Amino acid sequence: MQPTHTAQRSVPFWRDDRVLTWAAQVVSAIAGVAFVVFFISNVLQAAKLRGLDLGFSFIRDAGGFALGESVIEYDPSMSFGRAYVVGLLNTLKVAVVGTVLATILGVIVALARLSTNWLVNKLASTFIEVIRNVPLLVQLFFWYFGVFQQLPPVKESIELPGPTYLSQRGLYMPAPTPTATFRPWAFTVIAAVVLAALAYYFLRRRQVLTGRPSYPVWTAALLFVLIPAIGWLAVGASPLQIDIPVLERFNFAGGLRLTTEFAALLTGLVVYTSAFIAEVVRAGVLAVPRGQVEAAKAVGLTYGQTLRLVVFPQALRVIIPPLISQYLNLTKNSSLAIAIGYPDLFFVGRTIINQAGRAVPVFVLVMGTYLIFSLLTSSVMNVYNRRVKLVER
Repeated sequence: MQPTHTAQRSVPFWRDDRVLTWAAQVVSAIAGVAFVVFFISNVLQAAKLRGLDLGFSFIRDAGGFALGESVIEYDPSMSFGRAYVVGLLNTLKVAVVGTVLATILGVIVALARLSTNWLVNKLASTFIEVIRNVPLLVQLFFWYFGVFQQLPPVKESIELPGPTYLSQRGLYMPAPTPTATFRPWAFTVIAAVVLAALAYYFLRRRQVLTGRPSYPVWTAALLFVLIPAIGWLAVGASPLQIDIPVLERFNFAGGLRLTTEFAALLTGLVVYTSAFIAEVVRAGVLAVPRGQVEAAKAVGLTYGQTLRLVVFPQALRVIIPPLISQYLNLTKNSSLAIAIGYPDLFFVGRTIINQAGRAVPVFVLVMGTYLIFSLLTSSVMNVYNRRVKLVER
């Protein structure tokens, strides 16, 4: 035994696998950093020789261009930075709303695809196959030029209950606007959210520890509704008033407007992404052992209870990882909004390049923003994935 031990200790460091592995990693890291430094220095030198400024000082200059849709106040006299924030918020709006709606539609289509009803199953299968195999850009053109641009003009708007008006210029609907008593009432809403979350956490924990029902969901829902209702009565006047759209000479005034560009982009992203989400959800449901479903039926659970309490909690462990990719794809695919004129992040970035002539800084800014979107989405979903994944012993 002693000679073997001595032989192991006498191995030269240049033949030690651990030393060689670390040395290879260090050399690779140095080479990578050197390449990045070399590339950046060459770009900066070439830009300097051509008189190009790669700084971001132009962000404070006046934009000089209008945007058709804005979450916050904006006019052409405001800066490029303000315009960029408008594009950022427009992208966030369509990404957040699209993610929620695509998830809901995807789950519905997945359940229809799993249905034993022949007609429902075939309709869902046809929807998935058609939508997944038609390019998203083609679908956006279809929704924008083939559907929303074919709506009647403003003077002949379709009137829906609300009153809500639908025309070529968009969807106009009543919108709540805050009054002088909105701020004190908003504090009661915040208090309701906090108290409802705390009540749910502690009652759920008590239910798990004692095994006795403590109704955490119903208690949290009651607090969430009751506290704002009491606050509404306590502030005296109504914190919100309804602003109804009114047809003027050329267009509607007041209310909430959703442009046809936003509607077409949102519809296209939701429909396209939901087809992929449907297959992800279907695969997750089919991954749950059949015996789990049969056991749920044996104890008397209904079909809805089986899905909610047995199937979906286990299927989420399979669904979440690929679902993250679909959410990221939806956010990045929103950059196709430039094809139909929706002022998203990429659209505004291209406009800033045309106005300011600073292509490299703007593209760096746009790429960095999309990268942050992706990293934040992945981080949030990965936290949830760690909470639902099966812990093996």
